[in-house]
This record gives sequence, C-alpha cells and structure tokens, in this order.
Amino acid sequence: MEILSSRVLLRSRDPERVTAFYRDVLGLAVYREFPGGTVFFLGQGLLEVSGTSTGQATDATQLWLQVRDLRRAAEDLAEHVVRPARREPWGLDELWVADPDGRPIVLVEVPADHPLRRDVRD
Repeated sequence: MEILSSRVLLRSRDPERVTAFYRDVLGLAVYREFPGGTVFFLGQGLLEVSGTSTGQATDATQLWLQVRDLRRAAEDLAEHVVRPARREPWGLDELWVADPDGRPIVLVEVPADHPLRRDVRD
C-alpha cells in the first residue's frame, strides 16, 4: 500500500463554531473550502472540519501540534487552556487546550536541548 496523502477528519455538533475556532483562534491557514467543510493546513498534515456529529467529543482522539513558542500560544489561547504548560518527563514542554467541542489539543514546544533537536549524525 502506498499512502499519497492523509488528513484528520473532525465531526462536530457545531461545525461552524469549530471551524471558526481552528481558523480564527488557532490561526490555521485554509487549504480549501467546499460546501459543508473546510480543510486546514496542519503543519505537514491536513485537518478537515466537515459534517456533523451527534456524539460528544472525547479524549479518545487528540490533536498534537508542535509550536515554535509555547509561552506565546498560552497567552493567545488563555481562555481555552485546560492544563497549563509544563515540562513532561519525556522532555517536551506541553500546554493542553480544548476546542469548542471539548476535544483535547496538545500544544508542544521542543526545547533546544531535547534529542529531537540535536543532530546525531557523525
């Protein structure tokens, strides 16, 4: 199997409100819009908000988004924070926010001294 493209699909009880959150609050750039949905650039992936759901969002699905400046993200998203930023045992700095449906979003900053940032080539 050869995967050519992928995206995360979100269904919401209130798609317009969730779309506005990802566009206006998180500031994601729009990749494309179509009747009933919007697809956003999500770093190296895509996030599509389309359709509706009658179920509650749960923490069974979470978004993990790497950001350049976690302190700035915390300031910009203060009203959406569900857990303040802190350094995790695995060495990443994480801030947890939620979208309007309550869906968890983990915002991550990789510290300069973290192994993910070091060049391990000889």
